[in-house]
Amino acid sequence: MSKVHVKKDDLVMVMTGKDTGETGKVLQVLPEEGRVIVENVNMATKHKKPRGRGQQGGIIHQEAPISSSNVMLVCSKCKRPSKTGSRIENGAKVRFCKACGETLDVLREKKQ
Repeated sequence: MSKVHVKKDDLVMVMTGKDTGETGKVLQVLPEEGRVIVENVNMATKHKKPRGRGQQGGIIHQEAPISSSNVMLVCSKCKRPSKTGSRIENGAKVRFCKACGETLDVLREKKQ
Protein backbone atom coordinates (compact mmCIF):
# COMPACT_ATOMS: atom_id res chain seq x y z
CA MET A 1 0.00 0.00 0.00
CA SER A 2 1.47 3.33 -1.05
CA LYS A 3 0.50 6.87 -0.21
CA VAL A 4 -1.24 8.72 -3.04
CA HIS A 5 -0.85 12.51 -3.28
CA VAL A 6 -4.16 13.16 -5.07
CA LYS A 7 -7.77 12.68 -3.98
CA LYS A 8 -11.05 12.02 -5.75
CA ASP A 9 -12.39 15.06 -7.69
CA ASP A 10 -8.93 16.71 -7.91
CA LEU A 11 -7.99 18.27 -11.26
CA VAL A 12 -4.73 16.68 -12.46
CA MET A 13 -2.43 16.82 -15.48
CA VAL A 14 -0.74 13.72 -16.92
CA MET A 15 3.04 14.26 -17.02
CA THR A 16 4.26 11.09 -18.79
CA GLY A 17 2.93 8.39 -21.10
CA LYS A 18 0.74 8.42 -24.19
CA ASP A 19 -1.64 11.04 -22.72
CA THR A 20 1.04 13.57 -21.73
CA GLY A 21 -0.39 17.06 -21.24
CA GLU A 22 -4.01 15.91 -20.84
CA THR A 23 -5.94 17.23 -17.85
CA GLY A 24 -8.91 15.65 -16.17
CA LYS A 25 -10.75 15.03 -12.92
CA VAL A 26 -9.75 12.08 -10.73
CA LEU A 27 -12.68 9.66 -10.76
CA GLN A 28 -11.22 7.02 -8.45
CA VAL A 29 -8.09 6.47 -6.35
CA LEU A 30 -6.68 2.95 -5.90
CA PRO A 31 -4.19 3.37 -3.01
CA GLU A 32 -3.41 -0.36 -2.74
CA GLU A 33 -1.96 -0.30 -6.27
CA GLY A 34 -0.78 3.34 -6.23
CA ARG A 35 -2.93 4.14 -9.26
CA VAL A 36 -5.67 6.62 -10.21
CA ILE A 37 -8.45 6.70 -12.80
CA VAL A 38 -8.63 10.06 -14.58
CA GLU A 39 -11.61 11.23 -16.65
CA ASN A 40 -11.05 10.78 -20.44
CA VAL A 41 -7.41 9.70 -19.98
CA ASN A 42 -5.91 6.27 -20.86
CA MET A 43 -9.06 5.08 -22.61
CA ALA A 44 -9.24 1.29 -23.04
CA THR A 45 -11.47 -0.71 -25.35
CA LYS A 46 -13.45 -3.47 -23.70
CA HIS A 47 -15.54 -6.10 -25.49
CA LYS A 48 -18.61 -6.79 -23.36
CA LYS A 49 -20.68 -9.92 -23.77
CA PRO A 50 -24.42 -9.61 -23.18
CA ARG A 51 -25.48 -11.14 -19.86
CA GLY A 52 -29.14 -12.03 -19.70
CA ARG A 53 -32.01 -11.28 -22.00
CA GLY A 54 -32.33 -7.51 -21.47
CA GLN A 55 -28.65 -6.54 -21.70
CA GLN A 56 -26.85 -5.50 -24.84
CA GLY A 57 -23.26 -6.44 -25.65
CA GLY A 58 -20.76 -4.45 -27.64
CA ILE A 59 -17.52 -2.52 -27.57
CA ILE A 60 -17.17 -0.18 -24.60
CA HIS A 61 -14.57 2.56 -24.15
CA GLN A 62 -13.66 3.23 -20.52
CA GLU A 63 -10.87 4.80 -18.49
CA ALA A 64 -8.06 2.51 -17.31
CA PRO A 65 -5.92 3.21 -14.22
CA ILE A 66 -2.57 5.00 -14.53
CA SER A 67 0.20 5.33 -11.97
CA SER A 68 -0.30 8.16 -9.50
CA SER A 69 3.35 9.14 -9.97
CA ASN A 70 2.54 10.13 -13.57
CA VAL A 71 0.04 12.86 -12.57
CA MET A 72 0.41 16.26 -10.90
CA LEU A 73 -2.27 18.28 -9.18
CA VAL A 74 -3.29 21.46 -11.04
CA CYS A 75 -3.44 24.45 -8.68
CA SER A 76 -6.73 26.37 -8.81
CA LYS A 77 -4.98 29.74 -8.35
CA CYS A 78 -1.91 29.56 -10.62
CA LYS A 79 -3.64 27.18 -13.13
CA ARG A 80 -0.58 24.98 -13.67
CA PRO A 81 0.62 21.63 -12.36
CA SER A 82 2.60 21.91 -9.15
CA LYS A 83 3.90 19.90 -6.23
CA THR A 84 1.86 19.92 -3.05
CA GLY A 85 2.79 20.00 0.58
CA SER A 86 0.97 19.86 3.88
CA ARG A 87 1.11 22.23 6.80
CA ILE A 88 -0.85 23.11 9.93
CA GLU A 89 -3.08 26.21 9.73
CA ASN A 90 -5.32 27.15 12.67
CA GLY A 91 -4.86 23.67 14.12
CA ALA A 92 -6.02 21.89 10.94
CA LYS A 93 -3.78 20.02 8.50
CA VAL A 94 -4.12 21.54 4.99
CA ARG A 95 -2.72 20.87 1.52
CA PHE A 96 -0.99 23.75 -0.26
CA CYS A 97 0.57 24.53 -3.65
CA LYS A 98 4.36 24.77 -3.40
CA ALA A 99 4.53 27.12 -6.41
CA CYS A 100 2.25 29.91 -5.18
CA GLY A 101 1.60 28.97 -1.54
CA GLU A 102 -2.19 28.88 -1.99
CA THR A 103 -4.13 26.61 0.40
CA LEU A 104 -5.88 23.91 -1.66
CA ASP A 105 -8.02 22.08 0.88
CA VAL A 106 -8.27 20.88 4.47
CA LEU A 107 -6.98 17.34 5.00
CA ARG A 108 -7.99 16.94 8.63
CA GLU A 109 -9.92 19.17 10.97
CA LYS A 110 -8.54 20.14 14.34
CA LYS A 111 -8.93 17.43 16.97
CA GLN A 112 -11.03 18.48 19.95
